[in-house]
Amino acid sequence: MDQKNGSSFTGFILLGFSDRPQLERVLFVVLLIFYLLTLLGNTSIIALSRLDPHLQTPMYFFLSNLSFLDLCYTTSTVPQLLVHLRGPDKSISFGGCVAQMFVALGLGCTECILLGVMAFDRYAAVCRPLHYTVIMHPRLCALMASASWFIGFANSSLQTVLIFLVPLCGRNKIEHFFCEIPPLLKLACVDTTVNESEAFFASMIILLIPVALITFSYSRIVKVVLAIKSASGQRKAFGTCGSHLTVVSLFYGSAIYAYLQPSNNHSQDQGKFVSLFYTIVTPMANPFIYTLRNKDVMGAMKKVFCRSFDSR
Repeated sequence: MDQKNGSSFTGFILLGFSDRPQLERVLFVVLLIFYLLTLLGNTSIIALSRLDPHLQTPMYFFLSNLSFLDLCYTTSTVPQLLVHLRGPDKSISFGGCVAQMFVALGLGCTECILLGVMAFDRYAAVCRPLHYTVIMHPRLCALMASASWFIGFANSSLQTVLIFLVPLCGRNKIEHFFCEIPPLLKLACVDTTVNESEAFFASMIILLIPVALITFSYSRIVKVVLAIKSASGQRKAFGTCGSHLTVVSLFYGSAIYAYLQPSNNHSQDQGKFVSLFYTIVTPMANPFIYTLRNKDVMGAMKKVFCRSFDSR
């Protein structure tokens, strides 16, 4: 068979969960609810961070970035998945597949780095409280956030180009619900060992360097917190870090499982459900984790609701 690259296709077929029509109906309802909660929760975090002066701090600046990122991340995959779950047409154009991979991969990489930056912010807040405002200067915060976005999408640009240069020989059925690297490489009609190694190496750097920064930051935080004699001080320190640690555990746990193990170690169905977890469940849970565990956010929410009620 003549080798053809992806650009010769009119499009791809995203098989998703089409082999389980009953599951598709259930998933449609569940994912629609999760998506609406994701929009509501993350939009609320962004709005509260802008409206309440008490939340205009480095911590909430990064949290707003995370919320905006999660909004974009879920929107890059979930609306199309909902359409595919409700009808027989599972197609996606070649250009749409390229764009979806570029955006989703870029946002995923950005989130990895941003969570590491947020750990450094917590380290500065707990371990260097007297110098916190000097260390976490607004310009430095903007620089670190911008660097996270730049590195994430620079890596995505490289990965996307390399993946779509692989000959597919007319194959166009993707065993997944969105365009992602592992299922796309399975369509190749040539040896993809080099591509898989390159993708694994890039994933390891993007995932493990922030993990190392997070580990370093929280090892120092734990030492400082244990040295605090007052119980209220310890609770405050753990409270400000607990939400971030919960988010980190959810996101990195699923991402490492998906990307840092050989593809033959888990089934295709496992890969799909793990992808569902970090593309919709984690972005939906993040704002609620920060809201329920954070008195500042709860207080800001009450103020906003009181203002809107009084204005009536």
